[in-house]
Amino acid sequence: MTIPQLRCSLRQEIHEFLKLAIPLTSAQVAQSATGFVDTIMMGRMGPEVLAAGGLAAIIYIVIMTLFTGVVMGVSPLVAEAFGANQPHRIRQVARQGLWLAVLVAIPAMLFTSRLGGWMLRSGQAPIVVELADTYLDIILWSFLPMAGFTALRSTVSALSQARPIMVTIVVGTGFNIVGNYLLGFGKLGLPTLGLSGLALATTLTWWGMFGALGLYVLGNPVIRAYGIFQSFYGPRWKILRQLLWVGAPIGIFSGLESGFFMTIMLLMGRLGTDALAAHQVVLQTIVVFFMVPLGISFATTVRVGQWLGKRDLMGMQQATGVSIGLTSVAMFAGSLAFLFFPKQIIGLYLDVNSPENEAIVALAMPLLTIAAITMVLDGVQKSVSGALQGAQDTRIPMVLNVVGFWGVGLSVAYGLGFTLGMGSRGLWIGQSVAIATVTILFSWRLYQLIGGRETSIFSATSMEIVPTTAIKSKH
Repeated sequence: MTIPQLRCSLRQEIHEFLKLAIPLTSAQVAQSATGFVDTIMMGRMGPEVLAAGGLAAIIYIVIMTLFTGVVMGVSPLVAEAFGANQPHRIRQVARQGLWLAVLVAIPAMLFTSRLGGWMLRSGQAPIVVELADTYLDIILWSFLPMAGFTALRSTVSALSQARPIMVTIVVGTGFNIVGNYLLGFGKLGLPTLGLSGLALATTLTWWGMFGALGLYVLGNPVIRAYGIFQSFYGPRWKILRQLLWVGAPIGIFSGLESGFFMTIMLLMGRLGTDALAAHQVVLQTIVVFFMVPLGISFATTVRVGQWLGKRDLMGMQQATGVSIGLTSVAMFAGSLAFLFFPKQIIGLYLDVNSPENEAIVALAMPLLTIAAITMVLDGVQKSVSGALQGAQDTRIPMVLNVVGFWGVGLSVAYGLGFTLGMGSRGLWIGQSVAIATVTILFSWRLYQLIGGRETSIFSATSMEIVPTTAIKSKH
């Protein structure tokens, strides 16, 4: 390929990538606004509610990412079939993705309902556990619509229809925030439910978003042509096995990553309520910024998956490069905000001038600095992870995740935080070391797969329509 052709191809890839990335990223940022506003509301309800809400939220996220990660195996498989122009396979995978959503959501609900005793044994304060357990008992009813929404979102985005996802999530987020305020603080004559009100509003929102996206799939002529809801089909175990082959490692990977951060939060709880509250303030702020690389990673999975279906190595490489470039710029901007406006950020959640919050502010300030240093690496890690998922390489990254987060990161965090007495700063440095390690390991793995001029990856994908010989790039 000549230089002008390469530039034209790259411009076209950037254009197609942004058509997906902008709405998907906007949707993720909007969705994270719920947690952001929730944390502000929790801070107004008192330090104990803030600590309990933070604990419940991270447990909820771990379980949610575990089972929705399994369902996200729909995205790379549908994207590959779309790139290969196989509408029948798109229909099959989309339908079985909905069955998979049911099969993973029900066990997740049962597991969540039995976590109260475990939180007590982990060393958390009884009042924190009581509040967190009440929150989880309500919000577990959101798991079923959330899993169904994930299956539909994965299908719709893989078909390059990202805008309705953005609209659904933005509207749902607005409803959720208003509902949280009304039910949490008892406005307009409604009862004051506190933390329980936030959980109830979130549950109602997920049911609404699932229904809305389902209606879009039924009504949109482009997607309706695939016949996803055309007739009832029971589970097809061969396709479910393929979905699990790709999706189960994504779920385990996501659960392990979130579980690592939950473990850090539990360790933070041993340092006291102030440390836990400070940790929640910084973590929730990071979550808002992190939605940018997360949305970009969803677009990366789709674009890499579509190029995989077309058996185009250069296209996969360009999509990955565009993803990493966009993510790095966005997270660098976030790092600057953390470094230059730390007190203003903390002030979004707490009154920084109040003597009651003095200890929390003092603990949160250095954590923001540590987070700022790590943000770009964290974004790159997510982009590379999205490319690996698009290439349907999920099992080896799952192992690398264990090595980086649980082997290296947790050891460093515990050693610095408790053995060397660095407290919350030591735990956050351990998190940063974990992120850096995983970023390096994932980048190495991705280079192995698609970094050269030829690859055998096309022979190992789910459609099995290519000989097992290495295939050179078509460019």
